[in-house]
Amino acid sequence: MARPTARVLTLLELLQSGGLRTVAELADRLGVDERTVRRYVGHLIDLDVPVESVRGRYGGYRLAPGYRMPPLMLGDDEALAVLLGLVAGRRTGLLTAAGTASETAAAKIRRVLPERLGRRLDAVLGSLAFTAPAGEPAVPETAVLLAVADAVSHHRPVSIRYTDAGGRRSERTLHPYGLVAHSGRWYVTGADPAIGEDRTFRLDRIAGARTLPGSFDPPGGPGPAERVLAGIATAPYRHEVTLRVQGGAERIRTRLPAGIALVTEPPPVSDPESPPAIGTGAPSVSGAGQDVERWCRVELRAERLDWVPAVLASMDLPFVIEQPDELRDLVVAFADRLTRSARREPPGGEGDDGGDGVTC
Repeated sequence: MARPTARVLTLLELLQSGGLRTVAELADRLGVDERTVRRYVGHLIDLDVPVESVRGRYGGYRLAPGYRMPPLMLGDDEALAVLLGLVAGRRTGLLTAAGTASETAAAKIRRVLPERLGRRLDAVLGSLAFTAPAGEPAVPETAVLLAVADAVSHHRPVSIRYTDAGGRRSERTLHPYGLVAHSGRWYVTGADPAIGEDRTFRLDRIAGARTLPGSFDPPGGPGPAERVLAGIATAPYRHEVTLRVQGGAERIRTRLPAGIALVTEPPPVSDPESPPAIGTGAPSVSGAGQDVERWCRVELRAERLDWVPAVLASMDLPFVIEQPDELRDLVVAFADRLTRSARREPPGGEGDDGGDGVTC
């Protein structure tokens, strides 16, 4: 038979699973009478666990918000899920608190795991490999994250102290639209009323955030994620590339996603004039009397251009380079290298007997 202390902890676990629990349900789950359930609830209240009583025919008990976090009861699968989440968060760089906080949280859970579950966790972590390198730590302050999230939720302006990539510090007012996690970093996007433009800020570069009086109406149109990706794609870089690509925007975006390039698809028109394409293949026509496939405008910015020709070739679509001229030379050079490689004969190894194998 379970001891009263074990039943009290089981009661806490049941209440932490969420929702309102009737006294009859709790009595049945704990194997005690309803009077004993009320006594166990009293024990939790004595421990400052915020248990709330709901009266009425469908009344019962539930956990209410308290001034501190009560003891947390987790099942085996829940504990494993939390620990794996902490590991993944550290690996990708998407931490919402200082590294020590996630490490101490993981250590607390790991320390109280049953031995059998600890062995399962060690087996998972010991056999787990990541295909991507560990993310660069870019951890926002917890107070900043919570303040900005609250301003987003209630459409309130917020004052932030920001340090840009060049080390310049400023204090500005922001009407935040939303929080976005992208490539291991946290961003907030919103309107800067001082300049009347949308801006995107990295949360880890915000030293302080303070909610201001008043409110604002969020705009329609693209959501926060699309706005952040557009802001990243249009950030100043060494090279500004403008292309016209014949094909659908969705296909183009599979090779040039929103965080890299802006793809603009023109409205449908009859008999569009097709510019001459650079690359292989002629402009595709859907059929007699039908429209020629439209040309999308593509804008991207890059510190280096050497990767662009390979991406353009992988799209297998006709394209025209509008700028810069330097990219034209790189595309021609890339095409020449592919041509030479395609015509090159396999090297013959020493003692080659004419078979299918190649000796290296």
